[in-house]
Amino acid sequence: MASDMNRFFRPSPIQLGAFLRRLVRDRAGNTMAMIAFAILPVMAMMGGGLDMGRAYLAESRLQQACDAGVLAARKRLGAEAAATGEIPPDAAEMGNRFFNINFRNGSYGTQNRDFVMILEDDFAISGVAKVDVPTTIMHLFGLEQVSLDVSCTAQLNMPNTDIMFVLDTTGSMAETNPGDPLNRIDTMRGVVKNFMGELQANKSDTARLRFGFLPYSTNVNVGRLLKSDWMVDEHKYQSRTGVTPTTTFTWVYSSQYESGTRNAIAEYLSDTCPADTYTSSYGPRVDISATPEKYYHLVTYNGLEYICTASDGKFKVTGWEYIDYVEKHTFWQEDYTWYNYDYEEIKFDVSMVKGLTGDDPVKAGVPLAHNFNDDDTNQEVWFQGCIEERETKRVKNWDNVDLDKVLDLNIDLVPDPTDAKTQWAPIFEGITFARRIDWNGNGSFDKSPEKNTSSVYVNPSWLGDISACPAQAAKLRSWTSDEVDDYLATLFPAGQTYHDLGMIWGGRLLSPTGLFADENADVAGLPTSRHLIFLTDGQTEAYDLAYGAYGIEPLDERRWKPGDALSLTETVEKRFAFACEEVKKKNITVWVIAFGTELNPIMTECAGPGHYFEASDNLELNSAFATISDKLQELRITD
Repeated sequence: MASDMNRFFRPSPIQLGAFLRRLVRDRAGNTMAMIAFAILPVMAMMGGGLDMGRAYLAESRLQQACDAGVLAARKRLGAEAAATGEIPPDAAEMGNRFFNINFRNGSYGTQNRDFVMILEDDFAISGVAKVDVPTTIMHLFGLEQVSLDVSCTAQLNMPNTDIMFVLDTTGSMAETNPGDPLNRIDTMRGVVKNFMGELQANKSDTARLRFGFLPYSTNVNVGRLLKSDWMVDEHKYQSRTGVTPTTTFTWVYSSQYESGTRNAIAEYLSDTCPADTYTSSYGPRVDISATPEKYYHLVTYNGLEYICTASDGKFKVTGWEYIDYVEKHTFWQEDYTWYNYDYEEIKFDVSMVKGLTGDDPVKAGVPLAHNFNDDDTNQEVWFQGCIEERETKRVKNWDNVDLDKVLDLNIDLVPDPTDAKTQWAPIFEGITFARRIDWNGNGSFDKSPEKNTSSVYVNPSWLGDISACPAQAAKLRSWTSDEVDDYLATLFPAGQTYHDLGMIWGGRLLSPTGLFADENADVAGLPTSRHLIFLTDGQTEAYDLAYGAYGIEPLDERRWKPGDALSLTETVEKRFAFACEEVKKKNITVWVIAFGTELNPIMTECAGPGHYFEASDNLELNSAFATISDKLQELRITD
């Protein structure tokens, strides 16, 4: 049928010419023939309009579906693509799903639907969608179908952006979450690097993208980032001093083989441990000297001495057989000297950490020498870069905080070189002692001095890493991939969890109007989008024996003291919440991520809706950073 219709409507030029000549000669009844012949172009025009209109609708809808597909895939892309160079399966599945929803198979009678996505070098996702539209009327004129193909690209664009990573590096970061191949700190390293790589790949040539790092635990290591004018010249520490030694004597003993034999007993198993049969007899005392007193005895052994070790309900037996075995036992007196100590708050000159001028950076790796040990010589204690906070007060009314007195929470306050209250002090862990707390943990804190005592009170550095100084913080700047690797490798898990320090110093390093205003200001008249990403794996964990940014808290009592209405942990959390609000006043967006733990209400209130995440493993941590990445960037369709 179709082939007959084609022959009818497609006459050859010779046939068409003959037909027209006959039509001219035969004037009878040719009106109907002329009308019939005129229908042909009308049908072609109507059929073309119908088929082309359907093709146009299909093409328009196909373009919309292509755009929807690449947008959905790009939004889901996340940081993984920066490492693999490929569209991850979940992003590909999301893109295909949105394409299929917007252009279902067979829509408008179409056939051979196809959609392919490609990850571009700049992490844009481009797509090509194809479909065939079968014709109806135009089919009669030899046009079987209309083939359509459209292209689309989704790209993320970023404005000038500063991002400060505030990273929990406490001891628990050495743990591994269930199902993860790496421990938390190694997992965090990889995810943070991928996140940075994705954002850097999407950055335009004209945009400024900078990252900074603040590792935190019991302390923060920011000393090298500060100017010398921002540090005090002298500071009081809870310390001790050795006083006049006391000398007495003690008896010393030694033994020496003289004669006889001692044979090892061959090992055997026994139901019981046999009793010793050896005897020892002391010979007369023989004086060697009177001053100092020194003498010896000859001691003779005979018999068997058994040594028993339990083993599967029996005993492994070995030991010695003595046959006229003689030893010389010598005893003498030696002087023994011990020190008493004065425990109290002592003022030290700490100006050695300063540079030659007030604008020079603070120097780490410099010692403070002090006679705090049990000898007559000074001991050197080294400054690692962690600092004690400037002056603050214990806050009783958190609805009315006076930032002229609570200076540690005044994020933007630049220190006055002439006012020690506004400056910071270096931490010297080795010289600090928790007065009236014994090395084994017994005792109680007491602020009053204690003089000329033989008591050995605990130095926090003796208690493992509770007072750890974390890796050095890094100010905002651009980074190469190798520099990121090198920096993240310096992070190590140690110390307690003091969230307030992380928020306070994260804000200080990011604020455009504070300590680093000259470096953090907007550039080229363009606004900067500022973000603080706060990642933790635990709840607040404050320890009264730790030595940190507020000294030894029960003795220094700067922000808390025993007996306050709030516990030390509650005080830390109150200060975290207040500092978070101060940070947000600087037009900084705060993101909070709990990794391997749950967020408490203080954390969620700090971040606000849509800005906090709980990640139990590697995949969920990647997902959290992917969501942040999407929200940091403007997603759009490009030509």
